[in-house]
Amino acid sequence: MENRVAVISMIVGKNGDTEALNNILHDYGPYIVGRMGIPYRKRNINIISVVIDAPQNEIASLSGKIGNLQDVNVKTAYSNVQD
Repeated sequence: MENRVAVISMIVGKNGDTEALNNILHDYGPYIVGRMGIPYRKRNINIISVVIDAPQNEIASLSGKIGNLQDVNVKTAYSNVQD
């Protein structure tokens, strides 16, 4: 299966399950190109972006697992870059 490049964006609320989120991201570590996290203290949220280079089914699986976490919203944007 061909790899795709995508950005997974997350907004983690104050009740977000950050431990589970970090465990999930660790499991997909071989696919992760980079990660940026921004604490937005005024709104008591954290904004996280992860760049991933992986087969589309792996990207969808990761997004789905993150989306099932408590107080975590996720969106994925796919690039046109493929193997």
